[in-house]
Amino acid sequence: MSDFFLDMPKARRAGRRMGITSVCSAHPAVIRATFRHGKTGTEPVLIEATCNQVNQDGGYTGMTPADFRRFVLAIAVEEGFDAGRIIFGGDHLGPNPWRKLAADEALAKAEAMVAAFVAAGFSKIHLDASMGCLGEPEALDDEVTAHRAARLAAAAERAAHDAGLPPPVYVIGTEVPTPGGATHALDHLEPTSAAAAKKTIAIHRAVFAKAGLEAAFARAIGIVVQPGVEFGHESVVRYQPERARALVAVLDSETDFIFEAHSTDYQPVDRLAALVGDGFSILKVGPGLTFALREALYGLDLIAAELDPAYRGRPLAEAMEALMLAEPKNWQSHYPGTAEEQHLLRHYSYSDRIRYYWPDPQAEAAVARLMATLDGRTIPETLVSQFLPRAAGAGPLTAEGHVSFAVEQVLADYTAAIRG
Repeated sequence: MSDFFLDMPKARRAGRRMGITSVCSAHPAVIRATFRHGKTGTEPVLIEATCNQVNQDGGYTGMTPADFRRFVLAIAVEEGFDAGRIIFGGDHLGPNPWRKLAADEALAKAEAMVAAFVAAGFSKIHLDASMGCLGEPEALDDEVTAHRAARLAAAAERAAHDAGLPPPVYVIGTEVPTPGGATHALDHLEPTSAAAAKKTIAIHRAVFAKAGLEAAFARAIGIVVQPGVEFGHESVVRYQPERARALVAVLDSETDFIFEAHSTDYQPVDRLAALVGDGFSILKVGPGLTFALREALYGLDLIAAELDPAYRGRPLAEAMEALMLAEPKNWQSHYPGTAEEQHLLRHYSYSDRIRYYWPDPQAEAAVARLMATLDGRTIPETLVSQFLPRAAGAGPLTAEGHVSFAVEQVLADYTAAIRG
């Protein structure tokens, strides 16, 4: 599948529209919906895992790269989706999970992680060594970042060779703010400057060449830049093509590259389409998918309460609130404000930090109770209209079908934008 990415810069040079959605989620319902939506077309499906989600130590999902691949492929089999159309990617692969360690120790861990991703069959690798480690600045300059990225690329090249696998394609660079959404209110965001993008590419090219990694850099097809899109807790900064013209012009001289856009969640279809047209050929989405999943589950929570006298109140929402209050580490430092404001953010923030709680056994039990309550029931159209209005007119769906439909609708926007 590496050829797909190698064709992207060629397509842009030829004036041909080409893009792909990068699904960044480890939620089984999101993966399942991705394959269901994928069956409506013939394009490859790109599923990525971040360094914090998945690594050789298990990440917050408890999965190694090989575990994650098996997990995704098992769902593909259940859905009858052709595994040959799946591309696995590793996102932000670098020392981030071990930033509290000294740089050499953190980088050794990052090398082992990158090698594990490549050996497991991940063919798209985002090298991100831009963050400082113990005693270093929070963000590093291009020179240091490039040297560390080259060290990680060398580990990836060795791993591919030792495993008898084709070498991966690479994406370099990082975006600001950090992935997962901004932590403050936003009304605009400056795109990466053209000079900064050119400098990042030039320094990486020189450093890779000095390290004897010219062949690896020839497979560096993308650079992560900030196109001027982001989402905060309660706001979304939409793409403004006119503000990114100088940045987009970089691709006219760096013709072997395309852009990878992170944090494209919640962008309207027309803005996603404009991004692809401007050369942001890889569109990452993650929280926007689990936000849609949570909306559907909370709508079903209210529907179940209307249909079953034994299911009163909002049992799922109440269970999630109790869980998040009991284990606040995933939201407390991110959600400011009064107790009332934090309550709203815990459940409804665009940054969707509730997504970290769905794998918890208490959350799984609450979802299972909801699904058992609705199992075998016909959900009246009037209740769908009231509590799941985006699914009104979609026809009769099971409770699980409503969850999948919500996620698929988000993915459909991306597909429409890519196809133009």
